[in-house]
Amino acid sequence: MGCCAAQGLGRFCFFKGTRMSKIAVFVADDHSIVREGLRQMLARSSDLEMVGEASDGEAAVKEIRRLQPDVAILDIAMPMVSGLECIPLVKNDSPGTAIVILSMFVRELYVHQALSAGALGYVLKTAPWTEVLEAVQMVVQGKYFLSREINSDLIRGYLNNDDRKSAESSRYDLLSDREQQIFRLVIEGNSTKCIAELLCLSPKTVEKHRSNISKKLGMSEPLAMLKFAMKIGVADPSIWPDS
Repeated sequence: MGCCAAQGLGRFCFFKGTRMSKIAVFVADDHSIVREGLRQMLARSSDLEMVGEASDGEAAVKEIRRLQPDVAILDIAMPMVSGLECIPLVKNDSPGTAIVILSMFVRELYVHQALSAGALGYVLKTAPWTEVLEAVQMVVQGKYFLSREINSDLIRGYLNNDDRKSAESSRYDLLSDREQQIFRLVIEGNSTKCIAELLCLSPKTVEKHRSNISKKLGMSEPLAMLKFAMKIGVADPSIWPDS
């Protein structure tokens, strides 16, 4: 048998002689002790291999674009670009990469945002390291994985998408997908130039999107946008390490 018939398993599918190729894993976390812990854990696994790492979201997106790993483990709260905002960028640049979010936050808001953006796994940093291994093995097969501390009903709620929208969130829904993406990058403190580089757009195009966002929301100041984002649940002050 030359390879597995299932789709989306990347390097996990193929055999080289009598040995199965390892699952290529990329790790992004701004704490070196977490990256080192994951590196040691992955090194002890016979079918997993850590192929790269980053300490901030911007570097993570660039390295994942270059390496095209099977799985990316992303810290939810990183400098430059948050783990949540990395998800759509990674899915666009490396569609074959399955994403696991590593987080201290158990709140339903963040789990829903991660799944909605395209992540398949959400693992708490308080969980045993073995859960990270389980998550990698599951997501590389296209399956969901949540830490056991997180209520499994969250997945069903996300898939059913039956949440009631407030008037404020309805205003947010007026934004296109691209405008929402740029809005989130703006409230994280990214400049037009940085956003343009991350999204592979011209600064002029980003400025046009920012102008449209301001018109639709009726606000232009980043601080006002941040407060608005917190009110509708798109952002929370606790997600920024410096807050």
